[in-house]
Amino acid sequence: MAVAAPSREKMFIGGAWVDSADGRTFDVETPAKRGTVIAQVPRGGAADVDRAVKAAAAAFPAWRAMAPRDRGRLLLRIADDVDAAVEELARLLASETGNAIRTQSRPEAQRVADLFRYFGGLGGELKGETIPLGENWFSYTRREPLGVVAAIVPWNVPILIAAWKLAPALIAGNTVVLKPSANAPLATLAFARICEHHLPKGVLNVVTGNGDEVGTPLAEHPQVAKISFTGNTETGKAILRLAADRIIPVTLELGGKSPQILFPDSDDERTADGVIDAMRFARQGQSCTAGSRLFVHKSAFDSFLGKLAAKLEKLKVGDPLDEKSDMGAMVSRQQFEKVVGYIDEGAHQSGARTVTGGVPPKTGPLSEGYYIQPTVFANTSNDWRLAREEIFGPVLVAIPWTDEAEVIRMANDTHYGLAAYVWCRDIASALRTAHAVEAGWIQINGGGGQLVGQPYGGFKESGLGRENSLQGMLEGFTQSKSVTVNLGS
Repeated sequence: MAVAAPSREKMFIGGAWVDSADGRTFDVETPAKRGTVIAQVPRGGAADVDRAVKAAAAAFPAWRAMAPRDRGRLLLRIADDVDAAVEELARLLASETGNAIRTQSRPEAQRVADLFRYFGGLGGELKGETIPLGENWFSYTRREPLGVVAAIVPWNVPILIAAWKLAPALIAGNTVVLKPSANAPLATLAFARICEHHLPKGVLNVVTGNGDEVGTPLAEHPQVAKISFTGNTETGKAILRLAADRIIPVTLELGGKSPQILFPDSDDERTADGVIDAMRFARQGQSCTAGSRLFVHKSAFDSFLGKLAAKLEKLKVGDPLDEKSDMGAMVSRQQFEKVVGYIDEGAHQSGARTVTGGVPPKTGPLSEGYYIQPTVFANTSNDWRLAREEIFGPVLVAIPWTDEAEVIRMANDTHYGLAAYVWCRDIASALRTAHAVEAGWIQINGGGGQLVGQPYGGFKESGLGRENSLQGMLEGFTQSKSVTVNLGS
């Protein structure tokens, strides 16, 4: 992969592109080539957070007073400009996240436009109800924005998850301070440059830096009225504690260890393709919804794993900017080494069998970046660490089952509850299983990503609240006010 000289970025506060208050920066490396810096980005701190929150607070009164449909028109214009910038955004995403441009980065950029279009049309849904209390009373409710929203997003799908937070917050009349991941801030900054042309100053602000120096001060800021966070469960718990001190609402989309349950009637090529999609192998398994625990009926176990391995071994792992690559690189050395550690443990686990993949090579083209082949371990226990912890890498654990009640028990034997997948042609069995599994989002005979307008969120320690939908916008970014008028004498 050819790499240009590192760019020098700025962050976006109060309608201006600025350096950090103390002038510090940090390097952004591309995971496609070890040690290669592609950008220098401002390393923000508490002073920058304070500037951004105050800018958002100052912009809030005028923004909330704008008619919702007028706010919606601005979101629609942003969507049009995102469409025009898809290739630029896709290349930035591939370069900083390691996600392959054809299978992941370009579709992500395209879905941002779709999302802004969806929420741009929801301005008319910010309405209340009338309550019939009697002839002498006029009682109604109204939906009002919360104020300044702190939006904290991860590195795996940075601009799509940013859009999940920005679009509903903005259409509802809130202003936003957005913190992208330090691993992948570049496409988010480019997206902010698009928004800059359409939003009033201060309505959107972007502060770059790490979690301790930007995320924590943002969550603690007294003028922040709502926190929307996507990331790992432990950080989510810390965010929730900070919000509890001020009793402000929080939306959390956290980790997952999602089960895939495969019935004997689904031992076929189409299901194998779906299992690969659901495991998010094309994103190197770096997804909270990755179906990383595959429960296959014993009668189909060996046959199905053979089909799965044959397909995985044909996937091309390589340069994320290469249109031929099906999979790219892990986002960072830290993530790479963590996942390799799990793979090494699996390879030496008593009773486990490596179906395909394994520890990555130390020589050759793939050793130049943070590349890991798709890996599947079989004949494992649901109690094994690899079957219980979120690996966030291309590592799938396959476990046989014979009894339906037992496989549901195993699927639910986790503190996570984000997603699940059921592969079954018998619709009665499929629905019975879907209803019994404890997860916020379940697909039957499908393994794709979330569709715009579909409420999305987790059970248990996978999160609180819903995103990506009208329900998520109303519940997550507005508060209800009741007004009662005495019409009597």
